[in-house]
Amino acid sequence: MLVLRSFAYNVVFYVNLIVQMLFWTPFYFLAPRHLAWFVPKFWSRSSLWLQTAIVGTRFEITGLENLPDGPFILAPKHQSFWDAIAFFPYLRDPLYILKRELMWIPFFGWYVAKMRMVPVNRGKRSAALKAVVARTRKEMEQDRQLIIYPEGTRRAPGAAPEYKWGIVELYTQLGMPVVPVAHVAGLYWPRRKFMRYPGTIKARFLPPIPPGLPKEEFMRRLIAETETVVDELLVDAASGPDAPDLPESARERLAALGHPVARSAR
Repeated sequence: MLVLRSFAYNVVFYVNLIVQMLFWTPFYFLAPRHLAWFVPKFWSRSSLWLQTAIVGTRFEITGLENLPDGPFILAPKHQSFWDAIAFFPYLRDPLYILKRELMWIPFFGWYVAKMRMVPVNRGKRSAALKAVVARTRKEMEQDRQLIIYPEGTRRAPGAAPEYKWGIVELYTQLGMPVVPVAHVAGLYWPRRKFMRYPGTIKARFLPPIPPGLPKEEFMRRLIAETETVVDELLVDAASGPDAPDLPESARERLAALGHPVARSAR
């Protein structure tokens, strides 16, 4: 049954995306940008609602009081496509840095261009970083919130963290507070897998790290504060009445934390 529900949700997820892009196109491209944000935010909320209705995956996002007024950097843990769509509806005018090739995709690229995202040419690292920082600073001066994933790529739940130095350079050069985001969504929406699992995804916006810290201290705090809460959420997920089957990486991390692992690995 879970396989059928996962299949149904995957189909409905993409149908919902295509139908909404086509349906909202006239409004999206004719409306001012701040009003057009309704479309991707509505799509995100509807996708998460469909996941609850079809698969039984609920979610709880706490710590909204930690989101500063004005511009800031949101730095979520990256485990799943779930965390790519779940957080931006809570921001007034979010901003992403993305590879420029995505801008060339018909329809998707047009939607992204409307929202003035920042494309990056990853083939020219130093020149690209300067251009990205300059463009990002210009956008954030208009009271926007940058979303960046410090690990760069999705990591399995419980896997050792691999934070990249890019978040440090952006923090230093932009001079903005950074709000870490902890979650273990990868237990329920795994990376590179077809299955979707029921349960409750818990995510938390953490208190902002203020600007102006030395680079090493900022990185140490970002990792320590994020991973401490990620471990708490992992233990909570494994201990709850609707605990999901755990991947081996999560089982190993729980064992390292001294938690009795009761569910089989998948």
